[in-house]
Amino acid sequence: MKRYDLRPLKDDFYDRMLELMDKDIADGENAIFLFEIGDFSPIQKSSDVIYEAGYTMMNSLKFNEVDWTIVVKKVQPEPKDVEAKEEEA
Repeated sequence: MKRYDLRPLKDDFYDRMLELMDKDIADGENAIFLFEIGDFSPIQKSSDVIYEAGYTMMNSLKFNEVDWTIVVKKVQPEPKDVEAKEEEA
């Protein structure tokens, strides 16, 4: 498990987060990312970016008044409920 402080990047941390997942995290390994939440929109966007890149969000929590921490595992995510229901049909 590796920890990365992306707070200096402000709202522009998504590309760096994915780069670290691609190049610095082994398959099956977890990464912890710390970033500033600002208006809270980075929380949902980071979840979407991680899912679309093919990784699994393990945990997401408020670290303090301005920072957020997410734990991401380098494994394929489970299909979202809507996608799973469409595949069953």
